[in-house]
Amino acid sequence: NGIHAFGGACIRRLLNRRVPKSCHSRRACAWGWRLNYYNEWDKYAAAWLRNLIAAGHLPAGEVDERSITDVSPGDLAGFTQCHFFAGIGGWSLAARLAGWPEDRELWTGSPPCQPFSVAGKQRGQDDDRHLWPHYFRLIAARRPAVLMGEQVAAAVGKNWLDGVHADLEGIGYSCGAAVVPACAVNAPHRRDRLWFVADARSQ
Repeated sequence: NGIHAFGGACIRRLLNRRVPKSCHSRRACAWGWRLNYYNEWDKYAAAWLRNLIAAGHLPAGEVDERSITDVSPGDLAGFTQCHFFAGIGGWSLAARLAGWPEDRELWTGSPPCQPFSVAGKQRGQDDDRHLWPHYFRLIAARRPAVLMGEQVAAAVGKNWLDGVHADLEGIGYSCGAAVVPACAVNAPHRRDRLWFVADARSQ
């Protein structure tokens, strides 16, 4: 769909990273990369993830059904790619379609939009579903080479993006973002979305 197509276009623009040397499982080593980590607390979506992985539609990986609030940095050691708020694997699929190597480091995460959506109560950072601080806690501890994410466009006016960039730039990342509608990649609807990327190498 439009989201996957745009996600793929964004991923293609980033530079190559080194290939990690160790593997997390026999299956991953045989294919030349370590397992992915998928974090998705919704049990139905998590079941879909496992089915899609088993069918070969998504890269091999472990599905963690805990809330991101319960994940510690040590839990993520050894994973090359980590996908938070994974849903049914949209970011992982977009990376594969874009040709992003499955042995190349990447974190993705599109935190819940409800605190910032015009369809909700718009409580912003005061909403319990504002989970960026928990995602950033893991980023700051593990320092992935590249991370990407998506959020509703309304979050720009709620100071969400400013906070994200301030947090990431404060630990050495270079950040970029753009609001792009789904119709820009020929989807039959507008669906404005904020897309962001951060690179640990660029200053």
